[in-house]
Amino acid sequence: MKYNNPNDIINAAQKLSRRALLVGALQLGVVTALGARMRFLQVKEAKKFRLLAEENRINMRLLPPARGIMFDRDGRPVAANVPNYRILLVREETEDVEQVLTQLQKLIAINPNDLEKARRELSRRSAFVPVTVTENLSWSDFARVAANAPALPGLLTDVGLSRIYPQKENLAHVVGYVGPVSEHYLSRTKDPDPLLQIPRFQVGKTGVEAQMEHGLRGSAGHQRIEVNAVGRVMRELERTEGQPGATVKLTIDSKIQNFALARMDGLSASAVVIDCATGDLLAVASSPSFDPNLFVRGISSKNYNALRDDIFGPLRAKAVQGTYAPASTFKMITALAALEDGVLSPDDTVFCPGHFEISNNRFHCWKRQGHGALNVEDSIAQSCDVFFYSISQKVGIDKISAMARRFGLGEYHDLPLSAISRGVAPTRAWKQKSFDKAWLIGDTVNASIGQGYVLASPLQLAIMAARLGTGRAVQPRLLQSIDDTAMSLGTGAPLDVDPAHLKVVQRAMFAVTNTKKGTAYSKRIVSPNLQMAGKTGTAQVRRITAEERLTGVISNEDLPWEKRDHALFVNYAPHDNPKVAVAVVVEHGGGGSSTAAPIARDITLFALTGQMPELSHYPSGVKAQIKEEQGELAPKLFDWSTLDRKGQVQT
Repeated sequence: MKYNNPNDIINAAQKLSRRALLVGALQLGVVTALGARMRFLQVKEAKKFRLLAEENRINMRLLPPARGIMFDRDGRPVAANVPNYRILLVREETEDVEQVLTQLQKLIAINPNDLEKARRELSRRSAFVPVTVTENLSWSDFARVAANAPALPGLLTDVGLSRIYPQKENLAHVVGYVGPVSEHYLSRTKDPDPLLQIPRFQVGKTGVEAQMEHGLRGSAGHQRIEVNAVGRVMRELERTEGQPGATVKLTIDSKIQNFALARMDGLSASAVVIDCATGDLLAVASSPSFDPNLFVRGISSKNYNALRDDIFGPLRAKAVQGTYAPASTFKMITALAALEDGVLSPDDTVFCPGHFEISNNRFHCWKRQGHGALNVEDSIAQSCDVFFYSISQKVGIDKISAMARRFGLGEYHDLPLSAISRGVAPTRAWKQKSFDKAWLIGDTVNASIGQGYVLASPLQLAIMAARLGTGRAVQPRLLQSIDDTAMSLGTGAPLDVDPAHLKVVQRAMFAVTNTKKGTAYSKRIVSPNLQMAGKTGTAQVRRITAEERLTGVISNEDLPWEKRDHALFVNYAPHDNPKVAVAVVVEHGGGGSSTAAPIARDITLFALTGQMPELSHYPSGVKAQIKEEQGELAPKLFDWSTLDRKGQVQT
């Protein structure tokens, strides 16, 4: 545009100046804003972005702690940790994974399943993440791979810790076992511990390992490592080890436990031994047992199915989980309930003709021809059923049940073990609530001899025996100490039972094993300072029909195994100053006096003497048989000289 008028020129210049000023002002504003923002980011936000940069450069990793170890009462290891020699592979550091794996197999034997698992993990994980190829190697195999590592690109040797149970089957049902954290485990736990997210991290699955998981697990350590832009580890900057798990000392005596298992070998049975003075559980044995080490390293389907399908149930902790009709071992409870209620005196007698009739029903005594007239002591010693049928109608089920609970039956005993059974001490209200049915007279008759609805575990029966022998509310104890802190004893306060009535029952139990008419006389201990007081029990698992009684009751030997009676025996010894109480249950073992009593007697002698029982403790007529049995038993006992204090089995 051409300006001829001077005024036009002046106006145009003024417009240009204003535009330049506006543009300059805008530029200055932008520069000022940028400067303010840069100052904000570099000064005020400097700390924040410095931390962000540090997090991009430095990673934190959890370090699993050493799991707490467990010992028995005498310091013998029952759960320990051993070095876990393993081989890792980093995919990005080798050009041919399969070639490296092939070369590795020429050096050591590798389970094909481990190889397949490693291949799957290698395909899923980032190339720089180490993947376990095989673990739990012997030192010689580990050293062989380490020596050849330079020729095997991508392979790393690593040492961690693995759980080991040096006594194997001996304490499997008590200690339990550990296993890898599973998705199922994570889905049902609210535990926020980040250790559970570590691949292959192991947690307690059963027994003390599971019940004391948090204490045994310990707390994690941490490791600060420098990584590059893609997350590859460059170097370790800092390392803080975790806090090891607690050291636990059990009350179990491994030698008594081992003897009990060996004595029950070949049977589906259980035995519990309790220290009458402290409540310490010296043995909690379930036969047959299993090797928990199989589960730590991953049990095969074949081995697991064999354990699961075994009719004897080796995976069941029968001593605490199993519940059985206590049968005649319950008769002391019925007698005490009647004595305490005043409906029975020690001299009262009941005539036994071999059966008891009530409400048009006939209840039979085990002795078909009857016992004649018996008082309470004789009825327990000879195990007369009719005596208890009769007195149960006077005392009633509710008072019998209350007495049962006073002696530990039908009660939950809080111990760090899996699935402890409460058992059943039935009442009228219990049946109404459980089955919506009224209590019947016949129910009381059955309950009076420990049949019908009454159920007890071997643990409860041992507690009952300890309380009968001492007159105190002995409480079972499995933990002796945690990190050298002693746990409270289970001595127990005196029971609220008339001592005179308790003496009646104690004399009767002594008569069971030490008088000729006693049901366990042939299974007695003859040494005066070790004599025991006990009670036999034979629990029916099938109904005997009237027709069978007419033609003759089929003997246990002629029945299929699963239809035979359970055999039970409870005792304490010495009878005049009880040190131990024992309960034995043999599933489908037949008679309590013939099967369970000799096992309990031998376990009692071992618990009192600490060694294979001497022949002098047995009646002369059975010494030859006992000597032969001990010869067969000795090779089944654990060789304790092979076990060191770190849990290693010496060769």
